[in-house]
Amino acid sequence: MSKIEEITRDIVMPVIIQNKYELVDVEYKKEGSNWYLRVYIDKDGGVSLDDCQLVSEYLSSKLDEIDPLQNSYILEVSSPGIDRPLKSARDFEKFKGYLVEISLFTAIDKKKKFVGELMGLFDDKILILENGIQREFNIKDVSLIKPVIKF
Repeated sequence: MSKIEEITRDIVMPVIIQNKYELVDVEYKKEGSNWYLRVYIDKDGGVSLDDCQLVSEYLSSKLDEIDPLQNSYILEVSSPGIDRPLKSARDFEKFKGYLVEISLFTAIDKKKKFVGELMGLFDDKILILENGIQREFNIKDVSLIKPVIKF
């Protein structure tokens, strides 16, 4: 996590706590010629545009006061989406019992993607049930884990 991401997390937490939101992630990265500061929030029942606007206005005001960014940037506050990557222990708890897709950095048995029911995260090991077979993956070997969305 970059210094800017850490500072942003610290700055935004009061409005997150006050409004019972969950801070899902903060990203600060360059895309093309622009820098983006993205803040992803969630709450029970989902995030509305009003929620995003509230956090955006609060954060924008605080960032203007402190001015920790040297580059000009675009601030975005949004919901992480229904297929957001699982990152925190809370995410793993929330999505326990759901179908997830795991992508690995290195193939196992010539496969880099696995789909199964998430059993949980235990001591840095992700457990899934894939076609009735329990599989275990070390979290450091996983490039991405996200819910599988079926329509």
